[in-house]
Amino acid sequence: MGRMISSREFNQNPSEAKRAAEDGPVIVTDRGEPAFVLLRYDTYRRLSGEGGSLLDLLRQDGDEADFDFDPPKLQTIARPVDLD
Repeated sequence: MGRMISSREFNQNPSEAKRAAEDGPVIVTDRGEPAFVLLRYDTYRRLSGEGGSLLDLLRQDGDEADFDFDPPKLQTIARPVDLD
């Protein structure tokens, strides 16, 4: 899930919290309850959708995108249900 630290620990050593956020989210507690989350900015952008539209995220440009995609026909993977 991520590392949990108290707000007191965070205030005493913010550099340690930033280093820990390199490995994943750091949850900062306030009176023992999760209150804040420290993330890398690129992770935040990805999670918040600021990285572009869905089309931009799925777009595959360049040489590695040169492949054939032939999805199976729906009739071959799904059959009607017999309700009798």
